[in-house]
Amino acid sequence: MLFLALRHLLSRKRQTILIFFGISLGTLIFTVISGMQLGMREFITSRLLSNTSHIKISARDRLIDKVEITKRFYGDDAHVHWVIPPYGKREEAHIIYPQGWFDRLRDDPEVLGYSPSLTMNCIITRGASRYPATLSGIIPSLHERVMNLNRYITAGKLSDLSDGGNKVIVGTGVLSKVGAQLGDTLLVSSGLGEQRPLKIVGTLELGVKQVDETLMIGALRDVQQMNKTPGHLTEIAVALVDMDRAQAIADTWQLTSRDNVESWNQANAQFLQIFSIQDITRNVITFAILIVAGFGIYNVLSIMVSQKRREIAILRSIGYTPRQIVELFLIQGIILGVTGAVIGLVIGHLINRYLETITLGISMGLGNHLIISYAPSIYITGFLLAFISAVLASILPARAAGKLTPLEIIRSDT
Repeated sequence: MLFLALRHLLSRKRQTILIFFGISLGTLIFTVISGMQLGMREFITSRLLSNTSHIKISARDRLIDKVEITKRFYGDDAHVHWVIPPYGKREEAHIIYPQGWFDRLRDDPEVLGYSPSLTMNCIITRGASRYPATLSGIIPSLHERVMNLNRYITAGKLSDLSDGGNKVIVGTGVLSKVGAQLGDTLLVSSGLGEQRPLKIVGTLELGVKQVDETLMIGALRDVQQMNKTPGHLTEIAVALVDMDRAQAIADTWQLTSRDNVESWNQANAQFLQIFSIQDITRNVITFAILIVAGFGIYNVLSIMVSQKRREIAILRSIGYTPRQIVELFLIQGIILGVTGAVIGLVIGHLINRYLETITLGISMGLGNHLIISYAPSIYITGFLLAFISAVLASILPARAAGKLTPLEIIRSDT
């Protein structure tokens, strides 16, 4: 049966080659586009999850409300018209009862780890110049269980901050801006007191320019002292055993807390929406190409059934059943689909290898080359799309061939 199917395909070489080209083009485009999009998605996701915990518990700003102020000072029945209504914050934002969160997170079996932190804006003084920056205080031993920052540290290590001592790890962009080097000391001020010297014990590069040029990480106790807010926290980062449960868990915690509780997919909803749009675009393009290739397979096999009527009559006369005739033409469609898919996947893989070597004009964090994904799901999906479209396009011509009888063929030819 396979020999006959190959003979039929080789008898119309031009049409067969065109079908191979159509199917190969569809799988090739799917492989290249998927590799580029998923590669960029993996890059962005790794950055998001490196800088964003599964759940973030953050301080809620307590804004001054003129209605609340009016009721408190003048009573519920007072009619007060404010020429300039009160505004601003009641106090610096901080988590109201951190110890309660620590007890809750420590006893929750779905929590893998948590890391308290205090983030403050500061000014770096270097000679006669001043530079704005963001200083984040953490506990390294706890932070390492929540976010994998060590992979982005280019010098030193996160545990260097464990014993405090006014040490800091800074973004590579900060070093460039202030003209400092590893081992130098920066004068940092929070605006609430005198400048404090912080020794640079490490550098990190996340690949996000705005972050690398402003981020500094120190020990939590040092940052609290500098900010003159001992015991205060602005955020608790939480890592879960199952990150897909982040949304449901965050919603449950929010019901019983006055602090903000936000899951990682809530915080990055815009990026996730972009990913969905990319998936739709990629699938529409590939589906359209494979539809065209499917119609090509249908036309070729339909013409082949018409031209091979005499051969079909001979096969039926020597004992071939209608089911075997159907199998003969289905095998031809499967050969077209499988061969075209394999060729397209191989060429697409080679193109991706080439694209990965192209140097870009921007830094991607781990290099300046285009990031390509080689996930097995890309190749499996591309092969299945081509295979299924080929089989579906072969069904009608195969069934038409199986219904032909020797007598009908002889009468039609006569």
